[in-house]
Amino acid sequence: MQSNDARIIRGAAIPTAVAGILAAPAGAVTGGTDTALAAVAGVLVAGAFFGSGQLVLAKVAQRWPDLLMGAAMAVYVAKVGILMILTVLLRDASFLDGRAFGAGVMAGLVAWLGGQLWSNLRVKTAYVVPESAEPAEPPGGAGAPASVPSSAAPSRKLP
Repeated sequence: MQSNDARIIRGAAIPTAVAGILAAPAGAVTGGTDTALAAVAGVLVAGAFFGSGQLVLAKVAQRWPDLLMGAAMAVYVAKVGILMILTVLLRDASFLDGRAFGAGVMAGLVAWLGGQLWSNLRVKTAYVVPESAEPAEPPGGAGAPASVPSSAAPSRKLP
Protein backbone atom coordinates (compact mmCIF):
# COMPACT_ATOMS: atom_id res chain seq x y z
CA MET A 1 0.00 0.00 0.00
CA GLN A 2 1.31 3.43 -0.88
CA SER A 3 1.83 6.03 1.81
CA ASN A 4 -0.87 8.26 0.31
CA ASP A 5 -3.41 5.46 0.60
CA ALA A 6 -2.46 4.83 4.21
CA ARG A 7 -2.84 8.54 5.04
CA ILE A 8 -6.24 8.69 3.37
CA ILE A 9 -7.50 5.58 5.17
CA ARG A 10 -6.15 6.84 8.51
CA GLY A 11 -7.67 10.28 7.86
CA ALA A 12 -11.07 8.68 7.31
CA ALA A 13 -10.87 6.03 10.05
CA ILE A 14 -10.11 8.49 12.86
CA PRO A 15 -13.31 10.57 12.42
CA THR A 16 -15.30 7.36 12.06
CA ALA A 17 -13.87 6.06 15.33
CA VAL A 18 -14.77 9.36 16.99
CA ALA A 19 -18.31 9.01 15.63
CA GLY A 20 -18.51 5.53 17.13
CA ILE A 21 -17.26 6.79 20.49
CA LEU A 22 -19.86 9.57 20.44
CA ALA A 23 -22.63 7.21 19.30
CA ALA A 24 -22.41 5.08 22.45
CA PRO A 25 -23.33 7.77 25.01
CA ALA A 26 -25.84 9.35 22.61
CA GLY A 27 -27.59 6.00 22.21
CA ALA A 28 -27.44 5.30 25.93
CA VAL A 29 -29.04 8.65 26.76
CA THR A 30 -31.80 8.36 24.17
CA GLY A 31 -32.79 4.72 24.59
CA GLY A 32 -30.59 2.68 26.86
CA THR A 33 -28.01 -0.02 26.39
CA ASP A 34 -29.66 -1.70 23.38
CA THR A 35 -29.86 1.60 21.53
CA ALA A 36 -26.22 2.41 22.33
CA LEU A 37 -25.05 -0.98 21.10
CA ALA A 38 -27.10 -0.65 17.92
CA ALA A 39 -25.67 2.80 17.18
CA VAL A 40 -22.10 1.60 17.73
CA ALA A 41 -22.78 -1.47 15.57
CA GLY A 42 -24.03 0.81 12.80
CA VAL A 43 -20.87 2.92 12.92
CA LEU A 44 -18.75 -0.26 12.90
CA VAL A 45 -20.61 -1.59 9.86
CA ALA A 46 -20.10 1.69 7.98
CA GLY A 47 -16.42 1.81 8.91
CA ALA A 48 -15.89 -1.83 7.95
CA PHE A 49 -17.62 -1.39 4.60
CA PHE A 50 -15.76 1.76 3.62
CA GLY A 51 -12.44 0.63 5.08
CA SER A 52 -12.46 -2.77 3.38
CA GLY A 53 -13.38 -1.20 0.06
CA GLN A 54 -10.58 1.35 0.35
CA LEU A 55 -8.05 -1.35 1.27
CA VAL A 56 -9.05 -3.54 -1.67
CA LEU A 57 -8.81 -0.61 -4.07
CA ALA A 58 -5.39 0.35 -2.70
CA LYS A 59 -4.13 -3.19 -3.33
CA VAL A 60 -5.60 -3.23 -6.84
CA ALA A 61 -4.09 0.18 -7.63
CA GLN A 62 -0.69 -1.07 -6.50
CA ARG A 63 -0.71 -4.34 -8.45
CA TRP A 64 -3.02 -3.71 -11.43
CA PRO A 65 -3.55 0.03 -11.98
CA ASP A 66 -5.26 -0.60 -15.33
CA LEU A 67 -8.06 -2.49 -13.59
CA LEU A 68 -8.81 0.19 -10.98
CA MET A 69 -12.08 1.48 -12.42
CA GLY A 70 -13.50 -2.00 -12.92
CA ALA A 71 -12.40 -3.00 -9.44
CA ALA A 72 -14.02 0.11 -7.98
CA MET A 73 -17.32 -0.80 -9.64
CA ALA A 74 -17.07 -4.41 -8.46
CA VAL A 75 -16.30 -3.31 -4.89
CA TYR A 76 -19.25 -0.90 -4.95
CA VAL A 77 -21.69 -3.53 -6.24
CA ALA A 78 -20.42 -6.06 -3.69
CA LYS A 79 -20.78 -3.58 -0.81
CA VAL A 80 -24.33 -2.64 -1.82
CA GLY A 81 -25.27 -6.32 -2.16
CA ILE A 82 -23.79 -7.26 1.22
CA LEU A 83 -25.45 -4.26 2.86
CA MET A 84 -28.79 -5.29 1.36
CA ILE A 85 -28.37 -8.86 2.67
CA LEU A 86 -27.35 -7.51 6.09
CA THR A 87 -30.37 -5.22 6.18
CA VAL A 88 -32.76 -8.04 5.27
CA LEU A 89 -31.23 -10.36 7.88
CA LEU A 90 -31.36 -7.75 10.64
CA ARG A 91 -34.77 -6.35 9.70
CA ASP A 92 -36.69 -8.20 12.41
CA ALA A 93 -33.87 -8.67 14.94
CA SER A 94 -35.21 -8.25 18.45
CA PHE A 95 -31.75 -7.56 19.91
CA LEU A 96 -31.14 -4.55 17.66
CA ASP A 97 -32.81 -1.14 17.64
CA GLY A 98 -33.30 -0.52 13.92
CA ARG A 99 -33.49 3.28 14.10
CA ALA A 100 -30.34 3.53 16.18
CA PHE A 101 -28.54 1.10 13.87
CA GLY A 102 -29.55 3.19 10.85
CA ALA A 103 -28.51 6.38 12.59
CA GLY A 104 -25.15 4.79 13.42
CA VAL A 105 -24.63 3.74 9.81
CA MET A 106 -25.44 7.27 8.66
CA ALA A 107 -23.12 8.81 11.27
CA GLY A 108 -20.33 6.44 10.23
CA LEU A 109 -20.98 7.17 6.56
CA VAL A 110 -20.83 10.94 7.03
CA ALA A 111 -17.74 10.69 9.25
CA TRP A 112 -15.90 8.39 6.81
CA LEU A 113 -16.73 10.44 3.72
CA GLY A 114 -15.91 13.71 5.46
CA GLY A 115 -12.58 12.37 6.70
CA GLN A 116 -11.76 10.89 3.31
CA LEU A 117 -12.59 14.14 1.55
CA TRP A 118 -10.49 16.12 4.01
CA SER A 119 -7.58 13.68 3.62
CA ASN A 120 -7.77 13.70 -0.17
CA LEU A 121 -7.59 17.48 -0.16
CA ARG A 122 -4.51 17.44 2.09
CA VAL A 123 -2.53 14.63 0.43
CA LYS A 124 -0.47 15.75 -2.52
CA THR A 125 -0.81 12.98 -5.09
CA ALA A 126 1.30 13.37 -8.23
CA TYR A 127 -0.83 12.50 -11.22
CA VAL A 128 1.94 13.38 -13.67
CA VAL A 129 5.48 12.43 -12.73
CA PRO A 130 7.83 15.14 -14.00
CA GLU A 131 10.83 14.07 -16.06
CA SER A 132 14.18 14.11 -14.34
CA ALA A 133 16.59 17.00 -14.85
CA GLU A 134 19.25 14.69 -16.31
CA PRO A 135 19.22 14.20 -20.07
CA ALA A 136 17.72 10.91 -21.08
CA GLU A 137 19.90 8.28 -22.70
CA PRO A 138 19.06 7.93 -26.38
CA PRO A 139 17.30 4.75 -27.47
CA GLY A 140 19.74 2.08 -28.47
CA GLY A 141 22.34 2.70 -25.79
CA ALA A 142 25.13 5.13 -25.04
CA GLY A 143 26.78 4.96 -28.49
CA ALA A 144 23.61 5.60 -30.50
CA PRO A 145 23.08 9.01 -32.04
CA ALA A 146 20.73 11.32 -30.16
CA SER A 147 18.63 12.09 -33.22
CA VAL A 148 17.80 10.50 -36.53
CA PRO A 149 19.57 12.15 -39.47
CA SER A 150 17.27 13.94 -41.87
CA SER A 151 18.28 11.63 -44.72
CA ALA A 152 16.95 8.63 -42.78
CA ALA A 153 13.64 10.28 -41.98
CA PRO A 154 10.74 9.29 -44.24
CA SER A 155 9.87 11.95 -46.77
CA ARG A 156 6.37 13.07 -47.61
CA LYS A 157 5.35 14.51 -50.90
CA LEU A 158 3.25 17.62 -50.71
CA PRO A 159 0.35 17.86 -53.16
